[in-house]
Amino acid sequence: MNGPVLVTGAAGFAGSYVVQALGRPEVVTGWTHHAPPPGEIALLASWERVDLVNQSEVQSAIARLKPSAVIHCAGAPNVAHSWRDTLTPLSANVLATHHLFDALRRTGMSCRVVVVGSAEVYARSSAALTEQSPVAPSNPYGISKLAQEQLAFRAAREDGIDVIVTRSFNHIGPRQSAAFAAPNMARQIAMIEAGVAEPVIKTGNLEAQRDLTDVRDVARAYVALLDHGASSTAYNVASGTVRTMRSVLEALVSRARVQVRVETDAALMRPVDKPVVIGDATRLRQATGWRPEVPFEQTLDDLLNYWRSITIA
Repeated sequence: MNGPVLVTGAAGFAGSYVVQALGRPEVVTGWTHHAPPPGEIALLASWERVDLVNQSEVQSAIARLKPSAVIHCAGAPNVAHSWRDTLTPLSANVLATHHLFDALRRTGMSCRVVVVGSAEVYARSSAALTEQSPVAPSNPYGISKLAQEQLAFRAAREDGIDVIVTRSFNHIGPRQSAAFAAPNMARQIAMIEAGVAEPVIKTGNLEAQRDLTDVRDVARAYVALLDHGASSTAYNVASGTVRTMRSVLEALVSRARVQVRVETDAALMRPVDKPVVIGDATRLRQATGWRPEVPFEQTLDDLLNYWRSITIA
């Protein structure tokens, strides 16, 4: 590649692991809306503060950087929050993506872009979802992600930009916000162990079945697609294994160092919640050879130990 590799949202959950997976600090530039992440990740990229919702700021930054490749991780990631605030996902996922592609078009450079999308674009199904499965998002977040991928494919079709879109299924691991189910469970256990919370874990819908992949494996998939993916193509990023959220909670509770009990909290329930979500990543596997490598037991160990370290600190 002749220019730097740009990672948007590089200080975020998945984005920070993409920076680590790229492993080339001399050529990686990370965009963040806030400050660069602390610790070793800060040393793995050059950092720029860019607000993707600010069109002129994005245009200036792209013209200056002239990236040869982009992994676009920036955006509003939370399904549950999108019901309370529909403006943020439309702005952070759709408008920001439009500004990115518009800026790339104006430079006229040859640039490959991996747009990190979501399996939330799919219609409800109890079967494993393939890239040919019907799309029919059932929440504001999913609607914003479908609009985002349509913008990406339009840029490929009309502007000749080399675009790949992922439809990423649920991923978990250290550094994920406690606004999501599994890290929220782990955080509560860590707080109970530290004696700063009552021995009660509050949860949402535990019967939901989800395809969960370690974020480090997901980051590897994005980098593999950057190198080997076919242009103008969508790829599922999924483990192909479904787990109930109850089984995830039970596995985390079994690791707790104290006794805890579980209570359902209506505030953690979503207005609409798909009962089963499982993905088929055959296309990704055939294109790149990617397979999940991190055992789920290790994911849970690392997730809980991360929140223990945060709570103690």
